[in-house]
Parts: sequence; C-alpha cells; structure tokens
Amino acid sequence: MSAVQPSSPRDTASQPSTLEGWLTRLEQQHPTSIDLGLERVARVAARLGLAPTPEVGGMAGRVITVAGTNGKGSTVAMLEALALAHGLTTATYTSPHLLRYNERLRLDGEEASDATLIEGFARVEAARLQGEPVSLTYFEAGTLAGLWAIARRCPDIAILEVGLGGRLDAVNVIDADVGVVTTVAQDHAAFLGTDLDGIGREKAGILRPGRPAVLGSASLPSSVHEVAAGLGARVHGLASEFARGDDPEGWRWQGRGAAGEPLALEALPDPGLPLDNAATALQALALAGVTLEPAACRRACKAVVLAGRMQWRGNWCLDVGHNPHAAGYLADRLSQRPCAGRRVALLGMLADKDAEGVVAALAEVIDAWVPATLGGERARPAADLADLIRARGGEVVRLADSPAAGAAWLEAHLEAEDEVLVCGSFFTVAEVLARWGSAAPDASPRTQQSVARQGGEPGRGE
Repeated sequence: MSAVQPSSPRDTASQPSTLEGWLTRLEQQHPTSIDLGLERVARVAARLGLAPTPEVGGMAGRVITVAGTNGKGSTVAMLEALALAHGLTTATYTSPHLLRYNERLRLDGEEASDATLIEGFARVEAARLQGEPVSLTYFEAGTLAGLWAIARRCPDIAILEVGLGGRLDAVNVIDADVGVVTTVAQDHAAFLGTDLDGIGREKAGILRPGRPAVLGSASLPSSVHEVAAGLGARVHGLASEFARGDDPEGWRWQGRGAAGEPLALEALPDPGLPLDNAATALQALALAGVTLEPAACRRACKAVVLAGRMQWRGNWCLDVGHNPHAAGYLADRLSQRPCAGRRVALLGMLADKDAEGVVAALAEVIDAWVPATLGGERARPAADLADLIRARGGEVVRLADSPAAGAAWLEAHLEAEDEVLVCGSFFTVAEVLARWGSAAPDASPRTQQSVARQGGEPGRGE
C-alpha cells in the first residue's frame, strides 16, 4: 500500500511530537466539530492512496462496515472476537473512545500504539497540505489516520464503525464488502433529523451495489430496504435470512454462507452482549467468506469484551446508552436481574439528548436517582435532570456536580445489597471509569457502604 510521505523536513518541523499534542491540534484546525460530507475526505483519501487499484488492491482482505443508531459497538466487538478466534488478522476502527484515543484503532485485538497514531496523523497532514490544502475535522483526520494505518497492514478483516449517520460519514469513503445496519432510532437529531425513514436512508448509505447487506433488526424502517433494493444489494435480515434462538446449552444461530448455503451453530455461550448483535456479527462474517467453525465461535462468545456496555464491576453496571432505544434495552436486561436492595441510577446526559425519553424508559427498574452535571458547552445541569425525574414520580437522592462526584457520594452511601447503574453518556461512564483508574471490565470499585433513603464534540464523546 503506497502512502504519501511528508514532502520536506520543513513540513514536519512544527508538527506535534506527542499524541495529545496531535489531538489538541486537530480539535482546533476546522471551524466546526461536525461537517458532514465526503468530498473533502475523499480528496485526502485519494492523496493517501486509500482508493483500491488493480495494482495495489484494497485496504484489507475484506472490509465490513457497521452503521446503526444502537448496537454498533457490540456488533463490532463480536466481529473482532470471531475473526481473531478463527485465526484471522484484524483491524478495527471505532468511535468514540472512553479513556484513551488509542481505543479507536485496534490491530489484532490490541490498541494501537501512540507511535502508530502519530505517524498516521503526520501522513494525513502531509496529504491534506499536498497541492490545495483541505480542511478536516477532528473526526475526519482521525478516521483517515486510522484507515491509513489499517491499509499499511492490510489485514484479513477490517471492521469499520460509522461515527454518525452513514452516507456522509468519513468512514464511508471506503467501500464495504459487507454492510451492516444494526438498528434505526432517533439520535443526533440536529444532524440526522427526527424522521426514521430519513435516518434509515442515511444509515443505509454504507451499502454498496451487489454486495451483501446485513440488517440486524426485524423492525428497521422501510427506507433501509428500499435503499438496499435500489442498489441490488443481497439482503440478509434478522428473523428472515438469519435468526437466533434458545438452546439448552446457551443459544443457537441459523444463517447463510457466502454461497447461500444454510448454516447452523448450537450451544453458543452467552457473550454478555445483545444476542441480536452477536447473531448479526456471525452472519456478516459468514458473508465475508469466513468458514464459521463451531469451536471458534464458542471461544469468541466467551472471550468478547466491550467496555461501557452492560459492564458490571462489582454491583455497579456501566452503560453508555444515551437515547430511549438504548435505555429500553437496559431496562429489559435489568428487569431480568433481581436486586435485593435498591437500584440507583447515576445519570449524566448532554443537553441535545432525549433525557425525558431515557428517564421514562428506565423508570420501572430504578428506585432512586443521582443526576449529575456534565462539563462542556453541551452540558445539561443535574437540576434539569432532577426536574424530569421528579415529574415522573422518581426519587432524587442527590444532585452531583459531576459523575465523579456522584460516584464518590454513592460509594459512601450504598448498602451492600444495592446496585448502581451509571448511564446517559459516554462522558458519564468515562468519568467514573477514570475515577477508578481503568476501563478493564473485571475491575471493581472500592468496597461500598450505604443509598441514603432521603431525598464536546460528538466524534470525541458520543
């Protein structure tokens, strides 16, 4: 894979030498944090040599792109675990991150090093300044740097997660061999609107003519199917071309291979992720030409890890869900888990999210609430959340100036049998994880005591 070299020492003399320096620079170089459209990104991608050619080929053996309102992260994590379990080399690009930017790019299951990311940023900077300069957002520059790093390795499977929307997202500059749409619901209304058919068309914009389309929900808007049909994409939908069901030893999956042959897997362990997303990942990998080995699939189900999605640490559950659809899934899972004490929600949300819908979705499984104020210009004050909670008859036991402050208060006031749900934003979960010092799924906060009975930028955050 050829890539643009910095054109002269002068070009690199003023470049940052650290990852944090690069991130700070990227945040400041474009007038807006989100600028949907592919024209600028495509120009720089061409300069980087990312477009496939007969001589060079594509950036990976197969590219699987995942779009959707909810479930993208779970599907990507399952795809990576499955590919690794089958002995394939992998590269995964996701966003946003929780604690470290390095989380966004994973190579063979490991976070990219600072050196890899810095080199990618330098290559993108040289390419965007080649000829007529091109302005890139933080997300666009980071995406191109990740794609360059992936192309340099040319893994067996590249797994790309769309950041926002689909059709105009920077990730969509790469043609997917298999396109996945997980779910469609309202979120990012300022950019995608509130019409589900319109949102569906944007998500389906990652699909390509004649190539497989995996639809991970049985209730997608008709627009997704219309886009797929217009492209002549080979549609594989949940509950039609593939399905999952109960099994005495876990769960089972039925689907189709790349040649249309029927496939079946039984006695799959619970991966701790939504089974619809796990089933979708299995179907996408099969359509990418991977022969699914039962033993490897079982290993993947046991090994898959995704920080911040129904992540249990002791009696604390952390989930980045920040819209009513995600909150509804959380409520359903929690309703199946008895809690001997009280279940308390530490909730922090941004002002442009549907907080009323999230509170309504969680109300039946939450006994008490600790609303927290998030930082930044998009912050929603804890007092505003408290008003929404009380309007539904919920009990607010504490107003917190930040998620970290809310976690500290809860640590001092929990009974041993109580549980805490930390949710509402990537920022909320990230701040609590940072307080504990790690995003490791199996780490636990320090021992809790007793709940009192009284009363940024989307590319970087969510």
